[in-house]
Amino acid sequence: MANEVWSTEENDLIVADYFAMLADDIARRPYNKAEHRRALRFALEERSEGSVEFKHQNISAVLKGLGEDWIIGYKPAFNFQNSLEDAVVRWLDQNRTWLERVPVSRTAAGMGETAQLWPRPPPTLSNQPPPQELEHMLRIARKFDVAGRDARNRALGRAGEQRVLAHERAVLRAAGRDDLARDVRWVSEDDGDGAGYDIASFTPEGRTRLIEVKTTNGWERTPFHISRNELAVAEERRTEWCLFRLWNFGREPQAFELHPPLDAHVSLTATTFQASFH
Repeated sequence: MANEVWSTEENDLIVADYFAMLADDIARRPYNKAEHRRALRFALEERSEGSVEFKHQNISAVLKGLGEDWIIGYKPAFNFQNSLEDAVVRWLDQNRTWLERVPVSRTAAGMGETAQLWPRPPPTLSNQPPPQELEHMLRIARKFDVAGRDARNRALGRAGEQRVLAHERAVLRAAGRDDLARDVRWVSEDDGDGAGYDIASFTPEGRTRLIEVKTTNGWERTPFHISRNELAVAEERRTEWCLFRLWNFGREPQAFELHPPLDAHVSLTATTFQASFH
């Protein structure tokens, strides 16, 4: 039976158990993978331990493509059936609070205002995954509209902006510019979303920084939405505007910045069209 296609019931069992472990993993609660595997093998009858473990790695790969957290100890393995993708998405549809969660430790109230982020270089062609793996991840992201899902997650977006706001103020205070730190504004919160950026900040030298924040829980190459207005402002105010990309937000937020022109860093794909009558 080890080489037979997994049934819907088997996929649903192992996906539910994986998320139970993942919840403990993210919350840093102790759990025992071997005990989970043994319990699963009892429920899955003739599936071998190796088969169960490889399926866990397959689930990690699906979650990576979906721009979600995965269990670090189960390295993503990319040779899996489409039915497993469907099982993971089915679990997420039945447990919608999972996608809407924002750990308290990631908000300004939970982290304190002194913590700085340490942006690293952005992804490049030289450090991208193998082509087949990358295409597999992007195919899953397109199929399930991961960028659209994250764009609609107001709680995640707001928490990310709040985190970058605290970071900008902390950087300025560390540079001895308390005067500038006091003037950093959360524009999208105070004025709404029409400005083309979320935060108005400064460099320690006093130059303006217009920051658009894009936040996801998944890996650094998770696709994200950017509006026509944001692109226009980026083009008009190239020397001031930047995109502050927060990723791995559900665990330990990582960051990088992108500066105009954006098409030098990312592929821009039109996803909506304006319809007007003839």
